[in-house]
This record gives sequence, structure tokens and C-alpha cells, in this order.
Amino acid sequence: MLEEAADREEIIQRVAALDIGKAELTCCVRVPAEGRPGRRLQEVQAYPAMTGSLLRLAGHLRCLGVTRVVMEATSDYWKPVFYVLEAHGFDTWLVNAKDVKHLPGRPKTGRLDAVWLCTVAERQMIRPGFVPPPEIRRLRDVTRYRIDLVAVRTAEKQRVEKLLEDACIKLGVVASDIFGVSGRAMLDALAAGERNPKALAQFARTRMRGKISVLEEAFTGHFTGHHAFLPAKMLARIDGLNADIAELDARIEEMTAPFASAVQRLDEIPGIGRIAAAVIIAEVGLDMARFPAASHLASWAKFAPGVKESAGKKKGKGSTGHGNRYLARVLGEAAAGAARTGSFPGERYRRIARRRGAKKAVVAVGRSLLVIAWHLLSDPQARYADLGSDFFSQRINPERRKRAHIHQLEALGYKVTLEPAA
Repeated sequence: MLEEAADREEIIQRVAALDIGKAELTCCVRVPAEGRPGRRLQEVQAYPAMTGSLLRLAGHLRCLGVTRVVMEATSDYWKPVFYVLEAHGFDTWLVNAKDVKHLPGRPKTGRLDAVWLCTVAERQMIRPGFVPPPEIRRLRDVTRYRIDLVAVRTAEKQRVEKLLEDACIKLGVVASDIFGVSGRAMLDALAAGERNPKALAQFARTRMRGKISVLEEAFTGHFTGHHAFLPAKMLARIDGLNADIAELDARIEEMTAPFASAVQRLDEIPGIGRIAAAVIIAEVGLDMARFPAASHLASWAKFAPGVKESAGKKKGKGSTGHGNRYLARVLGEAAAGAARTGSFPGERYRRIARRRGAKKAVVAVGRSLLVIAWHLLSDPQARYADLGSDFFSQRINPERRKRAHIHQLEALGYKVTLEPAA
């Protein structure tokens, strides 16, 4: 039977599309032909990517009555163009390049790409990407830079540990964190020229004092003059990164002051701190109307299995695909942090990890945290209420649990007789 389709045919009457490069962009404009119904007029023109040319482009599009401007997300070259046109009041769309990929067998040039993008855009066969408002974009710049600096600091710490291994210094075997209070004091002394294992072991603090003898053995190695040159440089670099990260933390706290209540609500979720809350807001924004449902947000963030079906059969391995790497990183860290708590997300992580492994547990709990965040950001009056670590056990039928325990004991060779407790 023929059924009415949900989509509606609608042509954007005055639309422009941009093929953007580093030094130049190509603009294609399509408008109706006056007095000739169903016919279109088209203009294709190249512009330098300088600000003055972008302003002239905005004025020209305004004269032609263009309402929507569509462009591909080409590296970071789209940003100045997007910001200038957005400031001039255009309905600017940023689209994923793979969504408008040229058809096979057709030649590819900047001019043809602009025409193709404009043709597809006027028929509304593409959807826009998510570009947050300016205040969220500025916060995103700071939070992403902080994440990058943390990655650089981690790499520098790994270099220090590799250097110690090369010198047969086994501090990492004894101390879980060689950059803790005790470990850092030992590293500073080592970089300052101290080579006596007993003297180095005496820098241990608190619980590390119980490992003095093991530390003396760990510091017995071959730390030569060749190794002595690098630790001071590495430690100084780590200290500089720590100072920069602390400044960024203060800046993030200042920038999130206007929506401190949203940060506070997200901070109540297990595994999510204030910095992680700021990162989530920077990546998804505050207006959840952009995501009609929590499942929509999870799908956009690639925390949901991809759908690939052919001839009635499911294809692929159900992987989630690659989404926003900054959001994925903070959700993964939050899931790992929640796993160490006695909360509902922590118990959910442990249950899934036992059956399906830690990696799938991280994705599942990360998705749960993102769904919770969507609800908290959608409703300013909502607050997080933990269901408790015993939520799953309370919902399981007692008779079912009893039979399961009996079967387990019988499998071990026991004969089970149950008597009610007094």
C-alpha cells in the first residue's frame, strides 16, 4: 500500500554553498529565475580567504537575498568564514564532508564541488552539523587546550619513566605513582646529583616509609652522566605544564560562572567533576533542544551501536564508530572513575565488565552518564538521584536468585536443603 512519506519536498529558494580552502574559497549561489517558474539562476565565483573578501562576499550574498549558506567542515579553514557570515545574520550550515561526497565517476574541482553542494543543499538532502554559540565555542577552545596539555604532560611523564628503566632504576615497580609526593622528591634529588640508594630511599613519605628496603634495592642501578642530563629538563617541563593547566582551570571556572548551576548539577553525577562537567557543556552546549532525545545525543556522540543492515541481515560488529574525541575521552574517564564508587553507575560498570569486558563496560556506562547529563541540562529543576549499588539485586526475583544459588551449589557436588530462617 502507498503511504504518505514523513518528509516534505521543499526547495530553498535562495541558497549559497562554499567550497573552502586555506587561501581561497569558491562560492556557488542559486536563486529563482524571475518570470520563469521552475528555472534557476546560478553564479560561481572565487574569493580570497581574507577578512576583507569575506565581508564583500557577505554583502554580495545579502544583495542576492540569500538566506542559507552551506559549507563543508574543511579542517579549521571554515571557522573564519562561518563566523563572518553568522555575524551578518545568515542561516549558516556546517555539514560533514562525507555526507556530500561527490558521486563516483564525476570530475572533482573546487568549482564543481561548490555547485554540487549548492544543488544538494537547496533540496535539503543534507543536515547541518552542531556548531555551538560563541560563548560555548570560547569555552570549548579552553577545555580542549587543557585536554591537549594534559596529554603532553602524560607523555613527558612516560619519558621520565622510560629513562629510569634505561638506567635500571625500578621506582615504578615500588611506587604506584612516581610523581606523587614521595616519588617527586626522589626524582628531584636524583636530578640534583644524588646517587646513593639509601639516601634516595629516605625521601619516602607516609606509607612509602614502609618500603625503605625495597626502595633502596630499586635505586640500585646504572644511572650515569648520560642519564643525568635529561631528568631536570623533563621535570621542569612537567612543572611548567602543571602551572599552565592550573591557569586554565581558573579560566574555565571563570568562564562557567554564568551557568554555574548547570555545572553544579553535572558535578553531582558519580565520576564527573567540575572540569569534566565544563568539558561536557563545552562539547554539547546548554541547549538540549538541539538533541530531541537523550538517545539522539548518544547517537551523535557515537555512544550507540551503528546501524548497518542489508538483505535483512545485520552487518558489521555493532561498533559505535568515531565521534567527538574530546567528549569520548572525558566520558571514558568519568566511567572509569564511577567504577570505583559504590553508586549505581559503578555497579553497572562492574556487572557489565564481568560479562563483556572492561571496554564495553566503559562505553555502556559512558552512555548512561551522557543520558543523565542530557536530562539534567534539559530540565534546570532536575537533580541527580542515585539509585544505589543494590538496585539490580533488589529488582531480581528472589525465587530466581534462590534457584540460581541452588544450581551453583549442586554443580559443585552438594545436596541442598533449604529451611526458612527463624
